[in-house]
Amino acid sequence: MAKQMLGKEEMVSLIKELKKQRNAVILVHNYQAEEMFEIADYTGDSLELSRKAAQTNAEVILFCGVKFMAETAKILNPEKTVLLPSLNAGCSLADMASIEKLGEMKKKYPDAAVVSYVNTNADIKAMSDICCTSANAVKIVNSLPDKRIIFLPDKNLGRFVQEHTNKEIILWDGYCFVHDRLDAKMLQQLKEENPDSEIISHPEARSELLHASDHICGTGGMADYARKSSAKNFIVVTECGMTDRLKIDVPNKNFKAFCNLCHYMKSNSLYLAAMSLIRNQHIIEVPEENRIRAKAALDRMLAVQ
Repeated sequence: MAKQMLGKEEMVSLIKELKKQRNAVILVHNYQAEEMFEIADYTGDSLELSRKAAQTNAEVILFCGVKFMAETAKILNPEKTVLLPSLNAGCSLADMASIEKLGEMKKKYPDAAVVSYVNTNADIKAMSDICCTSANAVKIVNSLPDKRIIFLPDKNLGRFVQEHTNKEIILWDGYCFVHDRLDAKMLQQLKEENPDSEIISHPEARSELLHASDHICGTGGMADYARKSSAKNFIVVTECGMTDRLKIDVPNKNFKAFCNLCHYMKSNSLYLAAMSLIRNQHIIEVPEENRIRAKAALDRMLAVQ
């Protein structure tokens, strides 16, 4: 089946039929291209989708996100088939964390707990005490009895956590290029051009952007904040796909993107989703020893209310 043979609506219908045939659930991250939302059973941030992955009764999980997210679904659902539409859907932030360096850090700081962002590969989760997302990072860190925390791999999220805890945060020198490259002066200029707009920022952005923001949260909290705010207009500081999602979720308000595109997230497509279901293509596997240890870290995260 060639890509050009089917239009968008036909492709969406095909995927929905394939989903029934395979007894599949389709999870779509907020940063995906807008067309992907049309096939989703669930959309959300990493935390929401991790919970959905843990709860599903489907035999197949098609994860329209990036590889570490699909790995998380497999860790929580070892008996299920987990598919990723595109093998190009990696994550440069996740790849900045290595097991060798983490081993060195644990030896250097033996009294520190290891908190790994879900934006890490399975082998790093397996070496961690607990995982976190951008939505719950502060809560996770503050829930621990440990006074020192090795926080990886995003230094910007780690600095945000440090401002909201009395624990010592040992930062990892990693970052998300989508957020780290956003410029504070350009944001200020955009704010001056749109003075009635509130700024909602993702905590992976650098501190100077966060300090200029009206609200800071993970992608899962952005729609809730916009609904409750008295403001009509918003500047959204994160990956560009989030603005598309917000326009769907909160149609009575206006959203202006201050963003970069993530080519990893945008490497998925309706065509590749269909091919994945038809051919059982790009099956995600996690070695059992790593899976068990990583699951313990994820379970501890999911248990924190």
